[in-house]
Amino acid sequence: RKTVKNKAPAEVQITAEQLLREAKERELELLPPPPKQKITDQEELNDYKLRKRKSFEDNIRKNRTVISNWIKYAQWEESLKEIQRARSIYERALDVDHRNVTLWLKYAEIEMKSRQVNHARNIWDRAITILPRVNQFWYKYTYMEEMLGNIAGCRQVFERWMEWEPEEQAWHSYINFELRYKEVEKVKNWIKYARFEEKHGYIAHGRKVYERAVEFFGEEHVDENLFVAFARFEETQKEFERVRVIYKYALDRIPKHQAQELFKNYTMFEKKFGDRRGIEDVIVSKRRFQYEEEVKANPHNYDAWFDYLRLVESDADADTVRDVYERAIANIPPIQEKRHWRRYIYLWINYGLYEELEVKDPERTRQVYQACLELIPHKKFTFAKIWLLFAQFEIRQKNLQAARKIMGTAIGKCPKNKLLKGYIELELQLREFDRCRKLYEKYLEFTPENCTTWIKFAELETILGDIERARAIFELAIGQPRLDMPEVLWKSYIDFEIEQEEFENTRNLYKRLLQRTQHVKVWISYAKFELSVDGPDRLQKCRQIYEEANRSMRNCEEKEERLMLLESWRDFEKEFGTDSTRERVRKLLPEKVKKRRKLTAEDGSDAGWEEYYDYIFPEDAANQPNLKLLAMAKMWKKQQVITEDDETLPENESESHSLLLFDVLGSDGVRQWDDRLLLRVSGQSFPHV
Repeated sequence: RKTVKNKAPAEVQITAEQLLREAKERELELLPPPPKQKITDQEELNDYKLRKRKSFEDNIRKNRTVISNWIKYAQWEESLKEIQRARSIYERALDVDHRNVTLWLKYAEIEMKSRQVNHARNIWDRAITILPRVNQFWYKYTYMEEMLGNIAGCRQVFERWMEWEPEEQAWHSYINFELRYKEVEKVKNWIKYARFEEKHGYIAHGRKVYERAVEFFGEEHVDENLFVAFARFEETQKEFERVRVIYKYALDRIPKHQAQELFKNYTMFEKKFGDRRGIEDVIVSKRRFQYEEEVKANPHNYDAWFDYLRLVESDADADTVRDVYERAIANIPPIQEKRHWRRYIYLWINYGLYEELEVKDPERTRQVYQACLELIPHKKFTFAKIWLLFAQFEIRQKNLQAARKIMGTAIGKCPKNKLLKGYIELELQLREFDRCRKLYEKYLEFTPENCTTWIKFAELETILGDIERARAIFELAIGQPRLDMPEVLWKSYIDFEIEQEEFENTRNLYKRLLQRTQHVKVWISYAKFELSVDGPDRLQKCRQIYEEANRSMRNCEEKEERLMLLESWRDFEKEFGTDSTRERVRKLLPEKVKKRRKLTAEDGSDAGWEEYYDYIFPEDAANQPNLKLLAMAKMWKKQQVITEDDETLPENESESHSLLLFDVLGSDGVRQWDDRLLLRVSGQSFPHV
């Protein structure tokens, strides 16, 4: 038996804690690796696989819930390229614990490594269906699809993810994905993101999301749904002014056919929270939007620009109106032909009048007119109205010198009747008669054939009391070799002399005019003039003029004019003449007869016959015996009934034969038939033509 000599406690005490710690440390010590086994044939490999699998299966059987054992087992099978066995192991593991995140990740990873894309998609779909709140699955899934280039599939996964309303980082990932691929039409993702922020009470963040969305899409890819959602968001926050600004901003930028819902929501908003003015603004905005669409479709549709400008002038500020005018006048007609510029030039005119009358900015008005005149190709054509409006504007600004300079430039660059006439009227209003005389002289040098200018010049001198000068102007005018309206000029000269009561001069003018023309209206006017002059022999003079006119018009080819003269004479005698004079004029009136004449086509062939009415004057019939002979034959035909083969010749046929005889043979030919016709009148046979 051994006894303890020293029973005192040792200096270093060993506690249970120390013993456990040392035991743990010894476990962590690296054991020497097992010796490497070199496999030389297939039998040894199969034996190795069998032993290894038995080891893994024993570990799994001992503790099924340790997922690491399953993962090691599957990874070992993967290292041997036994993908089917690895897949089977993972499926057995999922039956044990389907909520293990690592297991799903490792399972999908081996499928992706082995390029089994469809198997990987299947695993990810099962994972996000079972565990939709595990963001890592979604990130991995979308990343795989994007790497594979399946953008549509990736977007579809993101859409499924967003339905679960994930955290903010998920939304940022989706937005960044869309930014990478410029898929700007996915507006609803921004809207979902903003609603997510709003739902969780982050109002400022939600507003920033909408603002970022509007900035991101810009004006090229605007979408009405984004603005409608933005406006409704602000409406729920009671920010009514912000709502109006959003709607107006959107309506100015979205095409009409894409903004129906926007207009509808804007109108409903104004009806709920606005006043009458607000509702009118909606209507104006809608009309403005329609005009914007029209002018975008066809910038050279100037009528649409006019309507648009009338709208903005009635409702918008000056800067907005100017902006629309500038856009309108920028659409210069592509062809330098006046007919294409006629509507366009009124844009400039309206612009200038707007600046002068509405904005009351004379300097800017002057700039508008100057820019317009610089734009017009004056060598090809010009617009007198622009020059005249510019000059009248300067007169209203009491800048007479500038107005005269403008008109002088206009006449120097492109002299035309309207410019000269407008300049003269301008000086007349200013009572500058000497300048008017000079302008008329320049005008007549430019267009000496213009009868209206001669008449206006003479009228000016008449108004100023210079009768001799006016008469001299008329004399110069009728002496011109070429006139555009000589009859108007002569009439004005005659009226001038009548007004001055220079009746002898008037008679001389009529005689001079009749030397140039024998027109029936001149004779009638001459006769009426003599009738209007007071005097004891006025009726006799008037009758003498009618007789002289009748004699001079006997050889006139226009029988209607001769008839017109006689009818005027008849009316005169009916009112002022005696029975004998009336009877005399009645005997001069012609007989209206129907005739036939042969028609010839353009190619010279026979085109048949046509009937027409002719006038036979008694004075002409007396000079042509054959006409009297025809009248006798016609009378005889009406009195006799010709029976040939028991048939009667109709009256109208006999008349046509008589007329045809004269039409076909003429006066000389008819004379050769005189004897035969007279014999027929005595009862002999009548030869038909």
